[in-house]
Amino acid sequence: MKNREVNQSDYYDQKLLPLDDQLCELLKQRKELSNNNPGVPPIESISNWAEKYGVYEDLLNSLFGLLRNEEIFRPQVEPNNFRRHLPVMKAIEKDERLYAITFIRQFDNASVIYLTIDWDAPNISDPLEEMRRSRSEGALYLYINDNFDCRTTGKRGSEGHFTHKFIVSPALPDDLTGLSLIFTEYTSHLKENLTGLEFVINLE
Repeated sequence: MKNREVNQSDYYDQKLLPLDDQLCELLKQRKELSNNNPGVPPIESISNWAEKYGVYEDLLNSLFGLLRNEEIFRPQVEPNNFRRHLPVMKAIEKDERLYAITFIRQFDNASVIYLTIDWDAPNISDPLEEMRRSRSEGALYLYINDNFDCRTTGKRGSEGHFTHKFIVSPALPDDLTGLSLIFTEYTSHLKENLTGLEFVINLE
């Protein structure tokens, strides 16, 4: 069953159509105004709105929580029908870490990019300090331009090495000339606060 069918019911009050249309229009305006990063209104505002409009406070909390995490509802493209590898061999060093992309996997409907991060991880006697040095500090996101949707599918690695996997749809052109990969790190996957790490890898 498709997602849009899950919450369908046999009853709908047709008088609500104009209001529901306005709600959708307001959601669009809210998304554009916040640059798709709205956060959550202050608790005081939510409480005031609940009292002012006779709406349950928990309902408003749930609503704004869903709007905050809108990206989880984006249809996810899974790479289909592998075509070829595109050699890249590009790297940039920043804050004693080497960020590199050696190749891009091309599929009919998407591209898969692997970003590797390597750094010197000397032997450290303190386990907590070793963990702090070896882990990736935040959530890394990729942006190319408005024509491509970039989704991170997680990271894996060990001491001194991490690999981040990104799925880009639609597929990148086989000729990568003029494309740049912009990586930005946030403190969490909610993309609320920047860590200050940002770098660009030009594919040329």
